[in-house]
Amino acid sequence: MTGRYLRDTRDGYDATAAAYAGRFHDWLDRKPVELAVLRSFAGLVGPGGYIVDVGCGTGATTAILARHGTKATGIDLSPNMIGEARRLNPELDFRIGAMAHLDLGDETVDGLCAWYSVIHVPDGDLDAVFAEFHRVLRPGGYLLLAFQVGDRPRILDEAFGAKVSLVFHRRTPQQIIAAARPHGFTPYVETVRECDDDGLESTPQAFLIMRKPTVS
Repeated sequence: MTGRYLRDTRDGYDATAAAYAGRFHDWLDRKPVELAVLRSFAGLVGPGGYIVDVGCGTGATTAILARHGTKATGIDLSPNMIGEARRLNPELDFRIGAMAHLDLGDETVDGLCAWYSVIHVPDGDLDAVFAEFHRVLRPGGYLLLAFQVGDRPRILDEAFGAKVSLVFHRRTPQQIIAAARPHGFTPYVETVRECDDDGLESTPQAFLIMRKPTVS
């Protein structure tokens, strides 16, 4: 594991994992748009398809994808987040790992979900991340990304009473598509919704599904 952002991201979520789980693990249950996106993604991958949920956090998205008939595995940089994911979803498989260095064989994954996880990757490291996503996805496989829309990052130095150093990179769908296209990904679905008035969001939210070509 290299790069300060990796260390800061891991340490920040390690410090807040238990509190985060208590506050946000069931948050998606009240988000019909997000649930529809995840259901659609699972449908595209197909019953029994192997999905890897990178940056899985407490495993909430992993569990939703599994409930829709896929074989879903969660991977996260934070050991404490993986501990919460295993506690809350004991029937599922969770592993510690970094998205730019996945312990997976070439072209072994049918679908890859990065649900609010590339938001912590600086612009200069996106290339390596998309190259790794392309490597592990089978031809014709699907990639789902969720992220906040904007042109300025949000920086947190405190969360749930703990000292952290977390950067949330906000981007447009066009910026993400431009970063992924050189690695062969083509956009399939693009959805942006406005922020909710629940006090937790301050920017629009984007959901982007891209596809790896069936022929290289």
